[in-house]
Amino acid sequence: MIQIKGFMPRLYQETILHTSMTKNPLIVIPTGMGKTKTAILIAVHRLNMHPKSKILFLTPTKPLASQIVEEFKQSTTIDKDEIVLFTGSVTPEKRQKLWENATVIVSTPQTAANDVINKRINLKEVSCLIIDEAHLAVGDYDYSFISKEYNKTASFPRIVGLTASPGSNLEKITEVCKNLYIEEIEVRTKDDPDMKPYVQEMEIEYVMVNLPEEFKSVKKFLEDCFKSKLFKIKELGYDVNSTKISKKDLLALQKDMQRKIASGEKDYSIWSLLSIVAEAIKVQHAIELLETQGISALYKYFRKLYQEAEKTKTKATKNLVVDLNFKSAYLKTQHLVDEDIEHPKLKKLKEILNETINNKKDAKVIVFTQYRDSGTKLVKELNQIENVKAEIFVGQAKKNGTGMTQKEQIQMLERFRSNEFNTIVMTSVGELGLDIPSVEEVIFYEPVPSAIRQIQRKGRTARHDKGKVRILVTKNTIDEAYKWTAFHKEKRMYKLLNDLKNKIKFEAKKQPTLNDYVEKNDVTIYVDSREKGTRLLKELNDKGINLKMQRLHTADFVVGNNVGVERKTVQDFVNSIVDKRILNQIKQLKNNFAMPLLLIEGKEDIYSIRNVHPNAIRGMMTSIALAFGVPIIFSQDYKDTAEFLALIAKKVQSEDKKEFSLRQERKPLTTKELQEFIIESLPGIGPSVAKKLLTEFKTVKNVINADVENLKNVELVGHKKAEEIKRIVEEEYREF
Repeated sequence: MIQIKGFMPRLYQETILHTSMTKNPLIVIPTGMGKTKTAILIAVHRLNMHPKSKILFLTPTKPLASQIVEEFKQSTTIDKDEIVLFTGSVTPEKRQKLWENATVIVSTPQTAANDVINKRINLKEVSCLIIDEAHLAVGDYDYSFISKEYNKTASFPRIVGLTASPGSNLEKITEVCKNLYIEEIEVRTKDDPDMKPYVQEMEIEYVMVNLPEEFKSVKKFLEDCFKSKLFKIKELGYDVNSTKISKKDLLALQKDMQRKIASGEKDYSIWSLLSIVAEAIKVQHAIELLETQGISALYKYFRKLYQEAEKTKTKATKNLVVDLNFKSAYLKTQHLVDEDIEHPKLKKLKEILNETINNKKDAKVIVFTQYRDSGTKLVKELNQIENVKAEIFVGQAKKNGTGMTQKEQIQMLERFRSNEFNTIVMTSVGELGLDIPSVEEVIFYEPVPSAIRQIQRKGRTARHDKGKVRILVTKNTIDEAYKWTAFHKEKRMYKLLNDLKNKIKFEAKKQPTLNDYVEKNDVTIYVDSREKGTRLLKELNDKGINLKMQRLHTADFVVGNNVGVERKTVQDFVNSIVDKRILNQIKQLKNNFAMPLLLIEGKEDIYSIRNVHPNAIRGMMTSIALAFGVPIIFSQDYKDTAEFLALIAKKVQSEDKKEFSLRQERKPLTTKELQEFIIESLPGIGPSVAKKLLTEFKTVKNVINADVENLKNVELVGHKKAEEIKRIVEEEYREF
């Protein structure tokens, strides 16, 4: 019999365990109050109920997955070799082998989804599926797909959702519950009687600062600039409220304009409006930087826009930098940078940190900031304080020379835990998916307008002892709006959860319908491994198609012997005409398959995607269909594409009596095709020009050796193209 070890279950954990014995629970408890330990209790119970079954624990990041593996090893009597980690860095073959002997599998969702699609793991053997950060189970996130597959196939299903904050929107919370087949919500707050004895005191203080007069003069120029953009938007027929319009409103308007353009609307005013909205968004961002971050951050943003304006063809940026109010704000900001005037938040932060560290020498502090550039500056400033040792913790993406791998993130947290430094400045990456050590104080450099993010940030303190949260707020700015937004969202979240708990009955175990019965068939489709994780593959999997993923040299899908399908979105198809990829891809498709197909997916107007003449697009499609003999199929979306692929595969494989297998060898190119292929690789040379060059010079060698004068005399080559060919042919190869 498997047992827990190293911890004593708390009352609320035992209460939640009791619920999980008969229902799928969504467990909502504050960060730091033992969600993982609660899940371990449930996992051990399920394993004892169903010997020889498995536990699949899904969590969004590799560092957190590694930490959960260690927690299972430390907290249960399960053989350590039977607790395994699944991530993309473990090969599919090794994961399949590990699965066979594992009892607890901790995986990232994308890795598990790929293994489900490829039939490498058998969800029927799983007695409990645990979903960490369950609020992510919305839309097309892999949590939803895996839960659906598990609920269909498991012999004794139990799904457990874990989160500190599922959101403040009723529709979103309901969607999470529906996607995870939740039957009961177990929500706990610090005031609940079974949790209250374990809750540490948390003091929350809003530290208010005033926006300096010098900042207000810059802000006035930016606000006047913003109002002028809104006035132009009104002139174009869109009613906008200059006092209330938010970034969210502008982004929604921008998206609406883009949708109209994609659908083929030819009204020129839509393009003008799209450009003006883009300008307004940039100005609004500048105001937010000024109000919440300060002069340095704003100046850096200004410099970025002015540098872009020199290089880009984008009208929004070019028009904005010549706007009189915007230029005035920029020049005023330059003067303030020279005078070394900074946001009062910085001074207040240094005062707070100096007080905290000097009052308690071994104190640890987390400073959260929205922007990486601000984080870098804060670390530099904070390290000037006596006894403060600060470092920055950021995400993996490399920006302005900063960026950390997951391994580096884990190492830094270990160093923070072992007191090598006492202050860690974090961007949003520190809010989710990492086991951050508990600290004495958490400081928000700015409020965040999200209940989820606020709860995650606050939960980094008051875990084992009392803690403090201080939130820096600039009066009469977006800071105050965000402060109240987060406050009301968090309050609304708990009310919604209690309403759902008391009133809504989730029909997780409803009677099956015809849609629940997937047709079982022997149809197989080989899929290029670069398609993994797409909604299309999940849709094909739902149709009972046997998917086999591997790297395909040609085509995205092989649906039968000698039948290859190249899939392109409308956007990618037009782009491939512009960058001249398409003809070579179609030629390879034709050379490798007796029955090649091109499938173009999307509802967008193909003639409005880019500034490409419609006749050029029509001409290309005509060449593909007639010159190459490749049929073209149009689908509306990924679901429509799945229907086509499944139908074609069934038809081809039912008519072909031979067993379907992937033909690895390529059809060899003829001498003529190889010669054309070599010449087409030269800069600016397409299929028709390659043929003209070979016709003129007879051999590949003669083309390469021809001088500029002889090359430029060939039709469609010209002097510029001839010079570029000679440059490539004659320039010395450099490895680096």
